[in-house]
Amino acid sequence: MSDLLFGLDTFGDVPEDDAGKLVSHARAIRQVVDEAVLADELGVDVIALGEHHRPEYSVSTPETVLAGIATRTSRIRLASGVTVLSSDDPVRVFQRFATVDALSHGRAEVILGRGSFTESFPLFGYDLRDYDTLFEEKIDLFVKLLDEKPVTWSGTLRAPLDNADVFPKTESGHLSTWVGVGGSPQSVVRTAQYGLPLMLAIIGGAPERFAPYLDLYRRAAEQLGTTAHPVGMHSPGFIADTDEEAKEVYWPHYRVMRNRIGALRGWPPIRRQEFDSEVEGGSLYIGSPETVARRMARAIRSLGVGRFDLIYSAGAQPMSARMRAVELYGSRVIPMVRDILAS
Repeated sequence: MSDLLFGLDTFGDVPEDDAGKLVSHARAIRQVVDEAVLADELGVDVIALGEHHRPEYSVSTPETVLAGIATRTSRIRLASGVTVLSSDDPVRVFQRFATVDALSHGRAEVILGRGSFTESFPLFGYDLRDYDTLFEEKIDLFVKLLDEKPVTWSGTLRAPLDNADVFPKTESGHLSTWVGVGGSPQSVVRTAQYGLPLMLAIIGGAPERFAPYLDLYRRAAEQLGTTAHPVGMHSPGFIADTDEEAKEVYWPHYRVMRNRIGALRGWPPIRRQEFDSEVEGGSLYIGSPETVARRMARAIRSLGVGRFDLIYSAGAQPMSARMRAVELYGSRVIPMVRDILAS
């Protein structure tokens, strides 16, 4: 398990300051940069920033923030988590991440997704009726761009390209590209079809229930003659010095965020009992370093994944508590998980 990777994942949730007041979007973005710098110093392998277009989140252009992080870090990989390719242009996405790759000496990664939120579609003039076609066509074009050679391509929802060369090129000739999947078998097969690594969003229920998706990815790659890469998973969690502190810091802000999003999706308000159940045996990795490490190791071992990204912010947890969570993850949780898996 020496090549197992550990990441941190955030949407740049707008946090509270130590006086309990929400900070500005600008300060929230600077806070994400500070957290990434700390993660880099502590040996965390990846920082992944998700794209959102809602008031609760500060990161709408992950690659812009990643470019800032690139200039203040030396080793941590810089990923999106995810880039909503459906409502963006594949050529521009490639160019922007190739630029981050240049600034970071080859540390950029793009994780492509369809997006679990839909705000970006009307914002950028896309029709939600084209939701599936947009992603299918744009990922097809993006994969062609990864060859870094002139591209000829045509689809139904974007202007065609005729022997178009795209710049800048990456220094290595390879832009690390994943596909983020929330649980659609079709998306898993499509990822295998293109020979790209798979990142599973496991945000509820026992992680073991996703084992069939890993099987499907490997079987599809074998049948299609492509490469099945080590699969990644990302799940929410939070770390404090004790189990009780972690839950009490996380729960009130998580409840507000979960109910606000749930109201848009027809979900009933979350009860504390459901939350505690997810913490005990589901996909919320919340507690002391020992508790979180034990549960992470169990999930990694049961699924056989090659990367675990912890979504360490959910709502307005105070900035100081978030920094402490990053510190504990890098300095204590990751070494503990490695020790557990090695024993």
